[in-house]
Order: sequence, then C-alpha cells, then structure tokens
Amino acid sequence: MKVLLLKEPKDKDSGPDPYIKELGSYSLEAALIPVLSFEFISLDSLFEKLSHPECYGGLVFTSPRALEAIKICLKEKSKKEAWSKSLKQMWSIKPTYVVGKATASLVEEIGLIPQGEKSGNAEKLAEYICSREKPNSSALLFPCGALKREVLPTVLREKGIALEGLTVYQTTQHPDLQESLSSYFSQQGIPASVVFFSPSGVKFCLQHIQKLSGDLIKQVKFAAIGPSTAEAMEAAGITVSCTAGSPTPQDLAAGIHRALHPQNCSLP
Repeated sequence: MKVLLLKEPKDKDSGPDPYIKELGSYSLEAALIPVLSFEFISLDSLFEKLSHPECYGGLVFTSPRALEAIKICLKEKSKKEAWSKSLKQMWSIKPTYVVGKATASLVEEIGLIPQGEKSGNAEKLAEYICSREKPNSSALLFPCGALKREVLPTVLREKGIALEGLTVYQTTQHPDLQESLSSYFSQQGIPASVVFFSPSGVKFCLQHIQKLSGDLIKQVKFAAIGPSTAEAMEAAGITVSCTAGSPTPQDLAAGIHRALHPQNCSLP
C-alpha cells in the first residue's frame, strides 16, 4: 500500500528519511513530495538579538526553520567566532524551549541543550514553559515564521510571561509542487493514505489532490502530523483518519497502520 508524505526530505547526507523507513517496517511504500519553500529574512536583526543574551530569559523554538536561520547566520566567520567564544556559553545557562525531536536535534547542533521537546505541540510547550518560568521575568526570544499560530504567545501572555517574537522566515509554495503531485498520481496512482505535515501544506496541496483523485478521494485515509494540522484539514472539509500522538515517525506510522487496517488492531 502506498503512502504520500507531503514534506521535504531529510538532509541527503543524514541517511534515509526516518518516516519512509518507519512506514516501510509496516510494509507501506512511502514517497515524499516537498510542499513548502522558505525564504529567510531579518537575519541581521536575529543575530543582533542573539548577541545580547543578557537581555533575555531564554529561547523558544517551535520550528526547525528558526534554527536553520541561526545556522545561516553562523556561516559568517565573525559571527561563528562570536558564538563559539562567548555567546553559546551565555545562552547555555538559560533555558532553550523546543517542540519536537527534529527541532531539539538542531538546537544541540548549535551547542545548546533543548528542554520540552516531548511536548509535541505549541499548546503543551506553552504549559511546560508556564510551569518553569516566573511572571514578569526577562522576555524569552522567539524566532519564528510569518505564519506562526498565536497559541503559544497567547497562553504565555495570559500568564504574564513575556515573549519577544521575531519573524525570521516566510513560507511559500514549493515551485515544483503541482508538477510533482501530477507526476506522482499519474505514475503511482491514488495512494492509500496522504499525510499532511503543516496547515500550509493543506492550503497549498488540497485542491490539487482533490482534482487528481476525483471521486476516488473517498477511499484515501488522510493523516495529520499533529493537532494544528488536523484542525486545518477539518476546516477544509477533510475527514482526518489519524493524527500522530506525537510528531515522530514511530507514532505516525503506527497511526496510519491502524487507520488502514482497523480490523487487525486490538489497540485503540
């Protein structure tokens, strides 16, 4: 059975994509189609803020892209030296809050220690931060995307925890998306399951998938990587067959397996 994953592949130099590998363990044949392109912005402002850790209580990351923005800054020799000599150490004594393992591993790559990665989504991370931060402390620096949801800022604001957001990337549709989808459907046929990895993915892909599937779309089991993506799918009129319990290959693959083989599963 075929599964279409609407996400960009993992870095080529870090081995096979973990989602394809995990789905393969259930004898599911997965393929990836990149949906999003990212344009990085305000990188000078970002590094200016990173240069003043004394002004902040810590860092918050809800997307791997925000870490990619920092890594782009650190490609510049003078900034890399400043980070290595003092800034990394100054930030390391402050908390770095993250959602998910992918973001956590990128935090480790820049030399910091992630906290809260098991939260899985912004709502749970907000609760985790509220349990650890005191109201009216120094602001937490939050590099984020232009399409960020307001859940985390709202919850923290209500608890009196200051958060300073800085938009460091914009999300657009991948230039090859339509062609890639058409090619997949013509060569592979209609997949048993389609997985969305972001609300933006729903926005950019759904119309094309509906057109390419026609009436057979009713047979497709649609899956979501997390609750915000599931909400976007439901708002667009899609029946969500499964939402991963946490945004990991293991939870997603198990959920899709259950959705495709409900009669074989005694587990809820």
